[in-house]
Amino acid sequence: MSLRSILELDARLSDQLRVAEKPGFLRNVSVFFAHSGDSWFWWAALIIAWFFSNSSWKQWEVVEFFGILGLAGVVLAIKFLVRRKRPEGEWGGIYRNTDPHSFPSGHAARSFLIAVVGTALAPPWLAATLWVWAPLVALARVAMGVHYLSDVVAGAILGIIVGLFGLQIYQPMVDWFVSLTNFPLW
Repeated sequence: MSLRSILELDARLSDQLRVAEKPGFLRNVSVFFAHSGDSWFWWAALIIAWFFSNSSWKQWEVVEFFGILGLAGVVLAIKFLVRRKRPEGEWGGIYRNTDPHSFPSGHAARSFLIAVVGTALAPPWLAATLWVWAPLVALARVAMGVHYLSDVVAGAILGIIVGLFGLQIYQPMVDWFVSLTNFPLW
């Protein structure tokens, strides 16, 4: 099986999951999940949560924030090297205009990184919720036509690897950052 035939199969399977042009409940749910993995949303939510959290939640927020930031650099570097064009479509103009490359999916990578870090640092109920949410984000990106299946599979694997790697180095960074910002004004 050649690379070309694998890519064609990937495109056909991805197209079968697509609901971007089909109005209805499944499309609406897919739009919600496709956007729920946006980096700006997570960065804003983590920064806002920081101001209302105790130190154990702050650890999770710091690791998630810097994990998402570091992962963005890795994803962008791979996208720049691979340069796979996104599937054709109308939905997701902001993604298509700011980042025309699809491999790997940054949303899939981010959602799985968030789930990995959540498993280590968040309460079990939140970790379980994140593991249900992460694949829904990945599938929604395919359903809305901004990624192929292989993009989200690669993104998920990348997010898990970077998340596990980040957890190996987080403690010294978190201790330093929390102590640095643990003033009464915060």
